[in-house]
Amino acid sequence: MPLRPLVLLSLFSLLVACGSDAPKSQPPTPGPAPQQAQKKAKAAAELGPLPAHQRELSGTLQGAPAGSEVELALLVVDAKDRPQQLLASSSLIGTNQVLPFRLRFNPESFPTGARVELRGRVSQSGQLILNLPAQIITQPTTQALGQLQFVKAP
Repeated sequence: MPLRPLVLLSLFSLLVACGSDAPKSQPPTPGPAPQQAQKKAKAAAELGPLPAHQRELSGTLQGAPAGSEVELALLVVDAKDRPQQLLASSSLIGTNQVLPFRLRFNPESFPTGARVELRGRVSQSGQLILNLPAQIITQPTTQALGQLQFVKAP
């Protein structure tokens, strides 16, 4: 019988030791967003020369706040403005400055007679805040679209 109280005391000691407060984690710092943006910009710049079998849309985007998520998509769109097929997409991190983009696609997947649009959106903390007015792309060629401006999302 003296063994039973010893086992209970040991289990109780173990529970007390495991029940101590865990160290509190520090809140995330806002520093990584610019680092992510720099990494994405470097990755876009390091794409290298354009392969012969691909084409590219390029330009700059204005109005994306720092740390926001910027998504671009080259889409085949039907007569009711519904996306039907994704031809290419890209994700960037906003820097609150002019944001260069390069979107590569395969010209063989570009449908003849269908409407193709470049669309974009900006979200922050999972909420849509800005969008890019649709840019109609008529030819499957390399094009410089210039400076594109985001507008407030409805």
